Amino acid sequence: MKSIVCTLLLSLLIISCGSSRKKYDSKISLDPEDRSIPKNRVSKPATKHKEVVIYNEDTPRDELPEALKINIIVETARSYHGTPYKYGGMTQKGIDCSGLVYNSFKEGDIILPRISRDIAREGKKIAFHEIEKGDLVFFKTNRNRNVINHVGIVVDIFPGKVLFIHSSTSQGVIVSSLDETYWNQTFVEARRVL
Repeated sequence: MKSIVCTLLLSLLIISCGSSRKKYDSKISLDPEDRSIPKNRVSKPATKHKEVVIYNEDTPRDELPEALKINIIVETARSYHGTPYKYGGMTQKGIDCSGLVYNSFKEGDIILPRISRDIAREGKKIAFHEIEKGDLVFFKTNRNRNVINHVGIVVDIFPGKVLFIHSSTSQGVIVSSLDETYWNQTFVEARRVL
């Protein structure tokens, strides 16, 4: 009986020590091209399929997702870069700040008022740290009047930097930064229309 138990224990010990394990390389690559999934780890496709929606120039603007509308608005504004300033202007030959905003948002199927102080009543006021691409920034640039008289569209955000496009009376349509002294001092608020 003793010999059977000893033989059984010895067999169990040999079997457990002799099992083989797959060895894995513990090095992790940070290069996205090296992050392929091994074929034996690829999961089976899900039974439900996601609907793929294709948008083109014939798609009605009111059916476009918000992010796409924002890109249309910003790219429309950028297309005016270098256009000279013209009070009341609305074309590539000359445009003012509210005309730039009006035309750009119109391309995203959003109709805004034509005057910057009236545009400042649209949408929702947001905190500075909430500013995103496509938001509007408002200024009071006339020291003699306490009224919003300038507007721009946020085109890029970087750490500590908000870039906006606008039509400047002296330089026409340009991209400026809210960290520039003049714009920082005359900044009033930001608003989100989308």
